Amino acid sequence: MSTMADYLAAVARPGQTVNNLFGFLGVEVEEISPVQARLRLPLRPEFLQGAGMLAGGVLASLLDETMAHAVLPGLPEGQAATTVEMSTRYLSPVGPRDLDGPPLSCLARVVRRGKRIAFVEAEVSLGERSIARASASFLIVPASPGS
Repeated sequence: MSTMADYLAAVARPGQTVNNLFGFLGVEVEEISPVQARLRLPLRPEFLQGAGMLAGGVLASLLDETMAHAVLPGLPEGQAATTVEMSTRYLSPVGPRDLDGPPLSCLARVVRRGKRIAFVEAEVSLGERSIARASASFLIVPASPGS
């Protein structure tokens, strides 16, 4: 990708190929703006762990990616962000009966954006049910060559 704007436009397209994790998990972009992002994740049986509940790591990945994509559009050109700390609270289990329902929806909002650190909060919901919440700090760094 030549610019962050190019990446953000490409990742929002259906069937995108610029974010391998989104493709692997099936993450879909609903909204990305300089202050918030909303991603959704259709549930699949492969996301359930041995006890039949949605794996916490799947939720953590969705929260982390949504928060990162809330930070990215507000960065100066040539900058990127990386998670340095994340705290996650799991509020309600997701099980097999939820597989036929709506997708998970995650909304992240930038709380404060400094020159070196951005603070973000996010919540995953399933319909009207709150599933998990997280807060994270992102370090703003120079973008890798070719990204």
